[in-house]
Amino acid sequence: MQPSQKRFHVKKGDEVIVIAGTEKGKRGKIIEVQRGNLRAIVEGVKIIKRHTRKSQQHPQGAIVEREGTVHISNLMKVEEYDRRAAKRGASTETAPATT
Repeated sequence: MQPSQKRFHVKKGDEVIVIAGTEKGKRGKIIEVQRGNLRAIVEGVKIIKRHTRKSQQHPQGAIVEREGTVHISNLMKVEEYDRRAAKRGASTETAPATT
């Protein structure tokens, strides 16, 4: 393995859950892993709006929604998350708050 290549606990195509940050609790499939900055793009998580210039596809310009990046440390494989939840006896669904 070359010194510049890093190995992560998740890879492209894995089903993951976000365990920290503003998107905590969301699940999705990894679209891309960016090794250089320790981030990943997860399907349906961290949606951002990009303003695009005028082009032949968008003659007036457009606002395109797409996924942003999430730090690798904030992701966990769904299988691992479910295994830990079963071990502590909690259900995988979040219970509604009681008042």
